[in-house]
This record gives sequence, C-alpha cells and structure tokens, in this order.
Amino acid sequence: MPATAPLGYYWGDDSYGVSRGPDALATRLAGDGPPLDRVRLSGAATSADEIAEKVATATLFGGGTLVVVLDPAPLVATKALAARLTEALAAVAPGNGMAFLDTVDGTARRPASLEALRKAVADAGGEVREFIAPTRDQMARWIGDRARERDIRISPAAAALLAERVGANVRERDVDRRRQGELAVAELEKLALYRLDGQIGPDDVKALVADAVPGSTWAFLDAVGMRRAGEAAELADRLEDVPAPLLVTHLHRRVKELIDIADLLASGTPAATLVRILKLNPYRAQRLAEQARTWALPELDAALVGLLDLDATLKGHAGGDLRRRAAVSLWIADYVRRPGAR
Repeated sequence: MPATAPLGYYWGDDSYGVSRGPDALATRLAGDGPPLDRVRLSGAATSADEIAEKVATATLFGGGTLVVVLDPAPLVATKALAARLTEALAAVAPGNGMAFLDTVDGTARRPASLEALRKAVADAGGEVREFIAPTRDQMARWIGDRARERDIRISPAAAALLAERVGANVRERDVDRRRQGELAVAELEKLALYRLDGQIGPDDVKALVADAVPGSTWAFLDAVGMRRAGEAAELADRLEDVPAPLLVTHLHRRVKELIDIADLLASGTPAATLVRILKLNPYRAQRLAEQARTWALPELDAALVGLLDLDATLKGHAGGDLRRRAAVSLWIADYVRRPGAR
C-alpha cells in the first residue's frame, strides 16, 4: 500500500540507506514545486513540541519543511513522551513532512517504544522502510550500483576488492556493519577523483584504499580456539574498543568451553551429543569441537591459568594500549601458539 501521509520511518543497520531514506518522501511532498527545506534534529536534543512547532504551520511561499529526526529513542523513552510525539504526527501541515532515522547495530533487540513509533507512522499512512547492510556476497554488486548512480566506472574486480577493503568479507555476526556502506561510497568517490577519465581497476583500489576490516570478537576467539596465533594477535589489536576486563572474560569463557568439550570428547562422548549436554546449537557445537581437538587438555589448563596472570597484569598496571597489546600478545605467544611454531 503506497504511503499517503507526510511521514516516514527509516531504520536498519545500513546507515547509508537509512540516511537517504527520506529522499523519496521529500520528492513526493515537493511535487512540482520547490524542494523542501530539510531540518535535521537529534532525538536527544529536541522535543515533540519543538518538532511540532516546525511542521504545524504551512508555508505561504517557497517549499515546505521536512524535519528529519535522528535517533528518536529519547523522544519515546516514557509513555508520556511517546504520547506527545504521536500527537505531533497528526500536526503536520500540508506541504511539510516528518521523518525518523533509526540506525541499529543489527544485533541488539529493538526497544518496544521504537516499534510502537514505527507502527504509529505506518498506521497514519506514512512510509516505513528497513535498510539492511549488504552481506559479504552482496557488497560488490551494491558498490557497482552506487557507482552507476554516480556515473563512475569501476571494474567488477575492483568493486570486489573495495568490498573486501571495507570489511564486507568478514563473516562473523558481531561485526558492526552500520558504516560499511558509507565508507564504501566515500572511497568510491575518492577513487573517481583519482581516475577521472577511465575505469577504476584493482590497482587503484590497492593504491588508495586502506584495509578497514572491522574488529570482531568472535573472529578473535575462533582464531584463539583454532590456535592460529598470528591471526589472533592481529585481530586482538583491532579490538581496542573492547575493555580489557571484558576481553579477558571472553577469553576465559572460550577456554572454559574448550576444556569442557575436550573433557567430554576424551571420555568418548560423540560430538553430536554435545548439542544436548551443553545446550549448544549444532553449528556452534561443531565449531567448538573442531577447536577443542587442536588442544591437549594440559595446554588448555595452562592457558586458563595464564589468563589469571593476564588479568592481574592488565588490572595492576597503567600503561594504556601499548601495555595491553604487549600483554595479550605475550599470552597468545605463550599459550595459543602451537609447540614448535614460530
């Protein structure tokens, strides 16, 4: 059913798509007249009354006003606030519009208050659209589509390499992909300035686009579990936003899981039975069993004891990121690296 009200709600984990969601609404509201004047407000720094004030009066000359609200969660934090904002939806004068931008991380559970706001916009006849970040298999084509929109020529191989450079090839589900689209477009436009009169090729991407593979806690823990020490050390450096105590907690949990599974496997428990005993989904049970087989039980016990020393080192001394990286790298070298490996 086509939207009929001057309202929009655009949400999802693709910040590029979400930010451009109101474009179609603005075009529809402007019709054959002048474009609307866009006013961007933050939900944390505005109120329903301020929003209503900006859209409640029809303009006499020129285009109308489209109020775009970023992160509306604070505006619906209580029932009273939500009710006031719902009232503001009905106060939009002809020629004006109101849109909400709600970028999520793709993993967190959405608050019921935002679901209610989205439903209110839809029930009022507004446009509601979800924008999902391109997956690993979709990003190269997505980049090609953005290039065509801008009359930029880029080879399929270059688009695939650009997708890899912005982190699209990382499979782990805990990676924050919200900014990948924006980063890809920014790099695409930079490449277009470099290659004004020709097609962008892989060598151009290699020369101009830095590797921005995002940090992934799951990828790091899997590298530790598989005893890929070099990869684990590299991924650990990318987890600078993860507090040191939390990183140690993640490591402790993974090593403890591997000890439990290694014990069960050593006692002759079939790998398929791990799903029931440890209450794991089949895929995770398979991955952990594969990792446990790369360790001997004494090695896992030693790694667990080493984590106690690592925790004490990180808590007992100040030294910033350099000390943290050195301590984590040393733990990986001492306990994750296979015996005899360099």
